[in-house]
Amino acid sequence: MTEFVNFWPFVMPIAFYLFFYPRDRFSLTSEKFDLEYDYIVVGAGSAGAVVASRLSEDPRVTVLLLEAGGKENIVTDIPIAAAMIQKTPLDWAYQTEPQDAACFGHINRRSRWPRGKVLGGSSVLNYMLYIRGNPRDYDSWERDYGAYGWNWREVFPYFLKSEDNRDPSIANNGYHGKGGYLTVSTPPYATPLAHAFVAGGSSLGYPNIDLNGPIQTGFAIPQGTIRRGSRCSTSKAFLKPTKGRSNIDIVIFAFATKILFDENLIARAIQFDRLGLSHTVYARKEIILSAGTINTPQLLMLSGIGPKDNLLNLGIPVLADLPVGLNLQDHIYPGVLAYLVDYPVSAVQSRIFTAENIFRYFAFSDGPLTLLGGVEGLGFIKTKYANSSDDFPDVEVHFLSGSYGADAGHVFRGSQGINDELWQKVYLEFLEKDSFSLFPVLLRPRSRGFIKLRSSNPYDPPIIDPRYLTDERDVFTMVDSLKICLALGDTPGFRKYGARINPNVFPGCEGYVQWSDEYLACLARTITSTIYHPVGTCKMGNPHDPTTVVDPQLRVKHVKGLRVVDGSVMPTIVSGNTNAPIIMIAEKASDMIRGINSVFAQRSQNKI
Repeated sequence: MTEFVNFWPFVMPIAFYLFFYPRDRFSLTSEKFDLEYDYIVVGAGSAGAVVASRLSEDPRVTVLLLEAGGKENIVTDIPIAAAMIQKTPLDWAYQTEPQDAACFGHINRRSRWPRGKVLGGSSVLNYMLYIRGNPRDYDSWERDYGAYGWNWREVFPYFLKSEDNRDPSIANNGYHGKGGYLTVSTPPYATPLAHAFVAGGSSLGYPNIDLNGPIQTGFAIPQGTIRRGSRCSTSKAFLKPTKGRSNIDIVIFAFATKILFDENLIARAIQFDRLGLSHTVYARKEIILSAGTINTPQLLMLSGIGPKDNLLNLGIPVLADLPVGLNLQDHIYPGVLAYLVDYPVSAVQSRIFTAENIFRYFAFSDGPLTLLGGVEGLGFIKTKYANSSDDFPDVEVHFLSGSYGADAGHVFRGSQGINDELWQKVYLEFLEKDSFSLFPVLLRPRSRGFIKLRSSNPYDPPIIDPRYLTDERDVFTMVDSLKICLALGDTPGFRKYGARINPNVFPGCEGYVQWSDEYLACLARTITSTIYHPVGTCKMGNPHDPTTVVDPQLRVKHVKGLRVVDGSVMPTIVSGNTNAPIIMIAEKASDMIRGINSVFAQRSQNKI
């Protein structure tokens, strides 16, 4: 009895939370739906949740939002648990094809590609980092690809529209929004190593900056999409405010299988399966595909829109011969630089998930459970291949206050798909040791991949081949970024904790001098990890450009009544994490669909 009394302070807030938490989630969705709506949005992820929410602000129209997965839960709200959500029913759990030039240390040379199958999509699985990219990215979209209206000055107000920044020191500097649906804030907790990372950047000449401020080159403890210490997904941010609106239905476990067109190639209806039954729902105005960089091109191709030869080989009648599925890009990093430290200052799993920290999280929205998946620092750096005189860094260092072995092999080993030989020779002896990792992410990869249908069965996962590191220039940049990270790990801020790099030689790289350029190139090809940012498979741009799928209004070419609104429309990947840009795309697209300009006054006041 005494033990129960002592434990009761920890149990009470959790019991309270579990009792009240689920009710709000389930009241958002509909079990019944109509035969016809003005708009049908396919996919309730980072983009689709935004589009459905914004369209339903007009009480004169009706909106149906279809989502193949279910709902968030108590675990998905915990920021540190991001990797634990992978390979669960909330994850599509895709894998790439075996890579010819990369992923040598991964099981079957495949990269694991988690994608959100849940209200909120990948904003429920991601690491919540709020980064917009570089203004030059968007200016290039317009200048080089004919994506007119998507330059930085035009898109910046849409970032502000969504944002509710809750850090006064940042929110009031002129580069952020307040009062939007999407909460952005700095985690309330940081390990000493996070500050050592920022200090290390300073030692190398990089300032401590607002990563979404006037310059991008620099280091910081990043802000994330968290609200009172918990994940703020697009479901929580944008769908929760639709509660009580009679003109929107949100239907979960609805797997879209085909878009139906009439004889004039106007998109008229969506076929979807739900709970063992097939349904058809019609759209009076438009159908908006927001199923993501993998599922959107898959659905288009299943419906007859895609590369002609591929579709005919699968027996799919061709409605529009378009380069759907091509131009696939992703951010990758060599996950090889792990450092050991002598002090208990890192995020070791056995120290994080304690009764005290769980109580601290639920009662006070504080503590190590609020860490953004363990990512405590970001540094935008320039390798020797970047223009040193321009604010256009080509690598983004992700700092993790832990390593692949910090969780004793329970989560990260599986989520990264590290093979047995690599695990045993490099990581096994360092399980649950205090450590940190430096992961240099290649921001503008030259390599391009593709997505193709595996069959005409919508339940067969598509062929995903990112063709990592097939352009050798990507390897050169990675090697130089690793050299910068080696210098970073040796700065005084880290040395005071006894930082020393994992000395084990990676299997397959034994023939090279350790830490030479050749050895670093081998490492880059051994652990070639995705940072979960696939984009580009429904390329936006000049409608006369044969490489584009959608025009600058995001309308699918050669058909009518159909748009794509998600990360697949990016002509080139942005120089930063992709969640905030995808939300921006959805905000801007919503105005396009509604025929309004909701940010005109805001933009006219913008001086940058």
